[in-house]
Amino acid sequence: MDRRIALKSIGAGLLAPALAKANINSTAKPVMRIAHITDVHLKDQFGAPAKFARCLHHLQKQTPKVDLILNGGDIVFDMNKEQLSTIDAQWKLYKGIIQNNCSLPVKYCLGNHDIWWQEDKKDLSVYGKQYAMAQLQLTKPYYSFIQNGWKFIILDSVHLDIDGTWYIGKLGDEQFNWLESELQQTDAKMPVLVMSHIPILTATNLIDDHVVNKWVMLGGDMHTDTAKIISLFYKHPNVKLCLSGHIHLREKLVYNNITYICDGAVSGAWWEGNRRETLPGYGLIDLYADGSFKEKYIIY
Repeated sequence: MDRRIALKSIGAGLLAPALAKANINSTAKPVMRIAHITDVHLKDQFGAPAKFARCLHHLQKQTPKVDLILNGGDIVFDMNKEQLSTIDAQWKLYKGIIQNNCSLPVKYCLGNHDIWWQEDKKDLSVYGKQYAMAQLQLTKPYYSFIQNGWKFIILDSVHLDIDGTWYIGKLGDEQFNWLESELQQTDAKMPVLVMSHIPILTATNLIDDHVVNKWVMLGGDMHTDTAKIISLFYKHPNVKLCLSGHIHLREKLVYNNITYICDGAVSGAWWEGNRRETLPGYGLIDLYADGSFKEKYIIY
């Protein structure tokens, strides 16, 4: 089932673009400024290349300047079960636009559309996540790094469902154990930002157009191991912010003192207008040394 169709009835801009109401000393200066772009879905159609280049120029003109771009996945339009020639063209286009229009470092996580699944071609070396990882020079689909006093944890939230033909959001045992170890080994005073493609926690299932008796959250729309991850985060109060994309909607919610933000989509409704009430855009986030932050959603 095409995710663009499956999501058609889900969502809404639960929160309008807004500035986080964190308790920040007005005289303090941020230690870092992040641009969070997600769901670019780049292809040579709908004017997408020029619009994406405009987004990159827009965020690079921000004052103060952006230090780092976090790309939340669905980098190219769609790799799922596509011909390799189509995939090659999408990635060539993306890398060319980045090379010609972006001077900032970029950190990536993989989205469901960045994975090549062909059930009858599992023997090929590019099967699964390997192709995209090679394009992005990633040795693993999840990793961490420290910059300007913050720890960044990049998760791999997309995995094959039990039938082996589609995907669900989860970490799996190996990655969860790694995440647990990462948090245990991090100084309790060091603030942590987590980025995933599929939301760890979202309330957009409450804005369904056709609810009869109860809401249903599909396993491909939110992590299926949400409770387990939240329980782990509860043990580590230095986890401050979780960023995601995937739903193409602007949403912000707070649970257990952790802010969960979905920053819309650079592509809006896959380059064909707004996704419900959310315009195409990106997140702009100022990080402070004490673990606080300011953030807003930018329409480019």
